[in-house]
Amino acid sequence: MASIIFSAKDIFEQEFGREVRGYSKVEVDEFLDDVIKDYETYAALVKSLRQEIADLKEELARKPKSSPVQAEPIEAATTSSMTNFDILKRLNRLEKEVFGKQILDNSDF
Repeated sequence: MASIIFSAKDIFEQEFGREVRGYSKVEVDEFLDDVIKDYETYAALVKSLRQEIADLKEELARKPKSSPVQAEPIEAATTSSMTNFDILKRLNRLEKEVFGKQILDNSDF
């Protein structure tokens, strides 16, 4: 996981060397102010999401483990949808075979 290099304070306190043909100090400062605001917003969002993850993990740990009886309908639905998918794939191949030949036959006219 990548680590954060700069804090909002680091960005705020950053100083740049000055040259004759440099950037406008006012424009750079305004841009960095906006960057700092975004950075603080992202930091708050990350903190909020980490707290939400911790809360959800805690909630999940408090719930009892599901019994095998509850898991069966999900497995049955998955198996049935896989079967339906296989049937649709087969039908698609059949349609291509049947209608593909009809299109070729009709193109001779």
